[in-house]
Parts: sequence; C-alpha cells; structure tokens
Amino acid sequence: MEKLPRYRTGRDDIDAAIAQVIDEADIRANEDLVFEMVVSALRMGRDDVGRADLKLVNAALKELRYAFDVFAPYQAIRKCSIFGSARITAGDPAYESAKQLGASMADRDWMVMTGAGPGIMAAGLEGAGAENSFGINIVLPFEASANEFIADDPKLINFRYFFTRKVTFMKESHGYAILPGGFGTMDEAFELLTLMQTGKSILAPVVLLDPEGSTYWERWEEFVTKELLADRLISPADMSLFLLTNSVEDAADEMVRFYSTYHSARAVGQRLVLRLHRAPSDDEIRTLTAEFGDIIEAGSIEAIDATESEIRDNDHLDLDRIAFRFNRHGYARLRQLIDALNASSPEPLS
Repeated sequence: MEKLPRYRTGRDDIDAAIAQVIDEADIRANEDLVFEMVVSALRMGRDDVGRADLKLVNAALKELRYAFDVFAPYQAIRKCSIFGSARITAGDPAYESAKQLGASMADRDWMVMTGAGPGIMAAGLEGAGAENSFGINIVLPFEASANEFIADDPKLINFRYFFTRKVTFMKESHGYAILPGGFGTMDEAFELLTLMQTGKSILAPVVLLDPEGSTYWERWEEFVTKELLADRLISPADMSLFLLTNSVEDAADEMVRFYSTYHSARAVGQRLVLRLHRAPSDDEIRTLTAEFGDIIEAGSIEAIDATESEIRDNDHLDLDRIAFRFNRHGYARLRQLIDALNASSPEPLS
C-alpha cells in the first residue's frame, strides 16, 4: 500500500502491520477500504465494546460478505423483489398473481427475489423457476424454513438480522412488487418509499399489485391521499414513487419501462449524472430543463461524456449521459424526470 488512509489506529507500528497483511493477502483493489475496516475492528476491541455488540457487528459483516459473493455472478441481470403475506395459500388470487408475476418477469429476462418463506414469497419463486430465483430468508423461530422452490438452491441466503436482509434487498433489486400482506409488508412498503423519497436508496419502480377483486392497495392509497397528502405530510410528487395496479402485465411492464431510456445514476462532484440507453435530443434537454428547474440548483441539464471518475472505475462507459446540479432533496421530482425520459423512448418493452 503506497499511502495509508487518514483513518488509522493511532499506532504507527500497528498501521504498518495492517498494511503489510493486506499486501501479503494480495489485495490489490480497494485496499484503502479494507485497511479502514480492519482498523474499525481493532478500535472496537480497544474501546472495550461489549461482546453482544461485537457479535452483532461480526455476524452482520459475515452475512453481507456472503450475500455479496452469492450475487456477484448475477450483477448484469436485473432483479425484481416480490413482497407480500406469508399466510396466503396456493389458489388464493394474491398467490396466483404473484406466481404469474414471477413467470412474467422471468419471460422478460429478469430474476426474482423474495423472502424465501411461504405464501406470496413461494408464489413468486414458483412462477419464476429456481434458475431465475433468489431466496432472501430471515431465520425466525416460527418461520425458519425456506419454501420448496428455493430450499436447496445455492441462491438461498439465510439472514439472522432483518437489517442485513433489508440492505441486501435494497442493494440488489432493480424493481419491487408488493402484494397484500401484514405488518411486514406495510413495513417494506413504507420503508421503500421513505428511502427513495429521502435519497437513501436508488430510485426504482415500486408496484403495488392488487389481485382482481382486492381493495387492499386501493384503500391504502385512499388513506395516504386523505391523511398524508391532504395534510401536506407528503408532497404531490411523492405519489409518483409508486404505481397501483391489479394487472400483472402492467406491473411487469412498469419494471421494464423504467429502464427503457434510463439506466442508472451517479453523483460526480456537484452534479448528478444520469446514464441512458439513448441520447436525448437538444429539444428534449431544453424541455426537461424548463420542466424540472425546481430541482436544478444552478445551470441547466447538459449532455456530457463519461466523467473522469467513471472512466477510472470503468463505470458503464458505453452509455449516453446527461448531468445537472441536483438539489439533493427533490427525489420524487427526479423520479418524474426519469419517467419523462422513458416516456419518449422509442424502444419496445421486452
């Protein structure tokens, strides 16, 4: 390691020993971050952190490391997470909708992720097939076994902690479909929307899927509209963060449509860079600048080449780009900007 990070143990001899171990372990990428992780572990030991807290950090780190390893071969494939009740049984309209959605996403060359339990979780994986499925299981005393569609698959991951499981869902998902469910489903729905509203998670399509005859999400939307939106506890743009439908095909199309022009985003310096599958015209860029001026901190939206940071990281250099000074709080409006880009896409859904 040529230069040690600023975050150190405070002992030059120990810092040098950590650097030597990293070199001997043949770690040649991101060695500065590995160094700091080792420093954090040593600092916690020196701070006399309690054993229970150390066990939590140790288990969480091991769970995340394993999850990263399982997902690594599938990074180029988009994935849809399906949430919903574990108590719904086969033959229920919600079960059948989740099963159909899993199959529909697999037909579109996406993979499907669920919590690996029974009910909606089993339905999504049954529809997608094991080869297109991931099980993100939480070990509970009353619901510890993975469903039959993923039980013996190497793409099943068992988590001890809800927070590491949630991090994995957020990190690996490119879209979310939520069917009727209990407290856990409500938690997942509101947390997803909160993370996107506040910019703590990347923007992605969120579909609230009501089976035919169900009013579950319809009544939820009514509550949100009457109690949150009407009292200005959320903004009108926040309603753009989700789509409510009872059509499986519309749900699947929404997932794919979100990426028809838009690919991904990255903050580079003071600008937000949107990577795109096609370059928007000058007229489109002018229109977007005028329509979304409320979230542009200064200047205008511009077409750009890959930035130095992206080139250094080999970060999707084949894609077109636009960039602007984003105000970093209008994330629902940013979602509407992405929708506007996708609405003019000439590419068919696949």
